[in-house]
Formats: sequence, structure tokens, C-alpha cells
Amino acid sequence: MTSWEIIHKASEFIAEEMGVMLKRSAMSPNIRERMDHSCAITDAQGNIVAQAEHIPVHLGSFSIGVKNTLREVEELEEGDMIVLNDPYISGTHLNDVMVLAPIYYNHKLIGYVVNKAHHVDVGGPSPGSLNPYATTIYEEGFVIPPIKILKKGKVNEEIISVIKENFKVPEVSIGDLNAQISANLNGISRVRQLLDKYGYDKVIEAWRTSMEYGRKLAISEISKWNNGVGEDEDYLELDELKKIRLRIEVNDKGIQADFTGTDPQIEAPFNAVYGVTFSAVSFVIRSLIGKDIPTNEGFYSVIQVKAPEGTIVNPIKPSAVGGGNVETSQRIADVTFKALSHLILVPAAGSGTMMNVMMGGIYKGKYWAYYETIGGGTGARPNKDGVSAVQVNMTNTLNTPIEIAERQYPIMFTMYRIREGSGGKGKFRGGDGIIRAFRVLERTRLSIMGERFKIAPWGLKGGGDGKPAKVTIIRSNSKREEMPSKFSTVLNKGDEVIIETPGGGGYYKEDGI
Repeated sequence: MTSWEIIHKASEFIAEEMGVMLKRSAMSPNIRERMDHSCAITDAQGNIVAQAEHIPVHLGSFSIGVKNTLREVEELEEGDMIVLNDPYISGTHLNDVMVLAPIYYNHKLIGYVVNKAHHVDVGGPSPGSLNPYATTIYEEGFVIPPIKILKKGKVNEEIISVIKENFKVPEVSIGDLNAQISANLNGISRVRQLLDKYGYDKVIEAWRTSMEYGRKLAISEISKWNNGVGEDEDYLELDELKKIRLRIEVNDKGIQADFTGTDPQIEAPFNAVYGVTFSAVSFVIRSLIGKDIPTNEGFYSVIQVKAPEGTIVNPIKPSAVGGGNVETSQRIADVTFKALSHLILVPAAGSGTMMNVMMGGIYKGKYWAYYETIGGGTGARPNKDGVSAVQVNMTNTLNTPIEIAERQYPIMFTMYRIREGSGGKGKFRGGDGIIRAFRVLERTRLSIMGERFKIAPWGLKGGGDGKPAKVTIIRSNSKREEMPSKFSTVLNKGDEVIIETPGGGGYYKEDGI
């Protein structure tokens, strides 16, 4: 292994170590248990040098969000650190609080460390700050523009006070924010150690080499695909179906993804900012490249995404975007796979939803907020069945252990099992979804954002579709209510919620090709 490879691998390990520190020192189960966070290192221009294997929707957006942020702020001094969550800058949604810090070595700026963590509540009218009825970001939560949370190493208590007064579970939020700050400080220290060991010139040259290597290797792998154009569309399930249209071209220069023909932005929280759209496309391309390649700016540079402004996949501020990050991202990934299926072999559709569950209320005299995504089945592959009961595509989180959730929140789980038979039929079957049910022990506000309730995950080459999602509320008086894919309601003590997530699509007819 050459010296540049050693430095590149060390940089990746630093990003991973940042993530470990963030997870272990966070206060919320969403970060500490579910690992809903991501970390990366960039060069002085904001190009991704290395990233940890964290959340796909975060990682691709770093390439967009860091550069956006650097355009918004004056030059950062040593010891400064920026916090923000404005989706139109950071590239995801309000819950993803981004913390960015410069790396100085011998008083010279050499790069940045950055992380995102999904805070369980960032204000707004709904528990979990994912409001199914929001029409602007101002109805989703508190918007933080790029602002210094550390000034020359000292905490900016003014912004801390503002966050405390606007986030609904401030003791948890400040704990998570401290974990993010610590992760960045650890990253800076480790990069400096790398520079001490190998020297400034060698590290900077290694970073450049790794990015160029990532670009060349990505082009080399993509050149093995069939050149050409694939076109297709998929739909979001709102009051009426909303179309996401994609034309994707594969050639010797890389990938060009054009979303012209996608429906205009909507007055609902299911618009996806450009960073999310870029993340979803790059996730699919990275997944289909079987070889181990550096996922850095070199890789991202081979993907060009055209997302017309004012559409669902690139809205104009202040359109609501909370669900765009978690649900529309899944549909963008699906339509990218679907368009590429006309050129190369790809998996059938996975569950296609993060099935977001948000709850909150007053418990033991204090406000509480709970957030979780529930996995499903992956689509069958051309030579293998899909996988059951996993987080699919744009999320890469774990579940919240039942023991942790029941200890911290007024909920009791009544069922948690695989939804047998929900995967699509075929020579290779789609993976099965999940059934997860719980009963609330106190009056609770529940919101759910999901997809694939109406349009089932599609199979390929004659394979069957997966079963669509289903949510049922059984009230304490035994009345059953079948719920839509997006809603908010009040649960009374004793009410039970049963969530059934989709299975993946099948591949080939059962009797062969």
C-alpha cells in the first residue's frame, strides 16, 4: 500500500472515529441507539476527502451543503465552529443539525470537519418536528442560519440560549449538540496528528490523489455498464399522485440525471431540496458499483444532476421539506433504479418508505419527543432473494431497542415481527416487511409520514409487487381506524398503533424467465 493510500485510509478512519464519539456521547436514543448521524472531512475548498459509512441521505448532501455553507460565512478562524439546519443551505431538513469546523495546522487552513445529526425535535407545532400538514419550513421547526456556536474555542451562549428556548426537549438537544462539537474537536485533533506524522505537503497531495483515484475508478466501473439513456417515473402518494420523472444517461463521462418533467413543488412537506436529490442519485450509483472505491469528491464529480428549480426535487425557499428528506428521497432512489433498469441489472423496488413515527406529549411533568423509522423488505436481486426487515436505501439506521424506548417513554410494545408473505413473488422473492405495534400509556400526539400505501413496491422482469404499507389504530374502546400514509392524531391512554411496512418487489416470474 502506497503512502497516499495509507493517508486516505487514515482519513476515513478519522471520520469513523468521529462518528463513534458522537454516538457514544449523544443523549437521544435516536443518535445513541439508532445512529442517525454522519461525519466527513473536506479539503479547504469544501471537497469531500473522506466520509464514514453512515446515513446515505446525509453523506451525499455533504458535497452540496459544505460548499453552500462556506459561501454564506466569512472566513472561519481557528477555534470557530458553525451550526446550522437551514435545509436550503445544509441540504437535508431542519432536524439534521449540521456542525462545521475549520482545521488549521501551523495557522494555515487545510480543510474542515463536518457532521450532521438528526435531532429528535427542533421546535415547531408537531412532536418530532416532522409536521405532515406543513406548507413552509416555518411550520416545521426552528430555522438556524449558519452561525458560530464556538468563537475561538469558546461556546457562544447566546445561540445556545436561543436553541434552548425553541427546541422542545432542550436538555436532550444540547446534549446531542455537545456530542457533535466533541466529535468535530476529535476530528481536528486526529487530522493534526496525521499532519504531524506525514507532513503538510504529503497529506494534501494524498487527499488530491485519493479524489482523483476515486474519479478514475468510478468512471472505469461505470464504463462497464451499457451506455445509453433510461427513462422512467414513479409517484408520491399525496391527495393526488405527484410524478417524479427521470431521464438518466450513462456514458464515458459518467452519469447525467435529468429530472425535467417532474411535477412542480407542492404546499406540503414532501419537497426535496437539491442536496437530497443529489444524495439519492449518488446513493444508487454507488450501490451499483460493486467495487470498493473511495466515496469522496472524485466519485461525486462523475454524477451530474439537473433538477429544475421550483419542482418537487428542487423547491424554492420557504417550501416545506421535512418529508422530502425521508420519503421523497426514497422515491428518487426508486426512480433512479427504475430508469437504470432499462440499461443494466438492478434490484427490484425495496419498501420505498422510511415509515417515520413521531410522538410526544407531557410525561411526568416534562415534554417528551420520540422519533423512529421502521424498516421493510429490500427488492429481490437478479440472482438472489431480497432481505427482510432492514432499513432500506436512503436510511442506514438501527431500530430503537424496545427496552430503551419503554424505559424512556410512556409506550409499551405489543408486537415486533417480520410481516411474513409481504415480499413480492418471483423466482427470487422480495424481502418481507415489519409489523411493529405499541400501546401508549399516556395521552400522546402521534404523527406518521409514510409512502407505498397505494402504489406497491414494483417487481422486475415479471416478478410480483411487494405488499403495500398499512397503519391501524385500535382505540381503547376497540374501535379500529385504518389510517392514511400521512396524518397526525391524538392517542388516548390505552390506544394501540399497528404499523405494517411494505415488502420488496420480486424478480422474474416464479416459473422462470
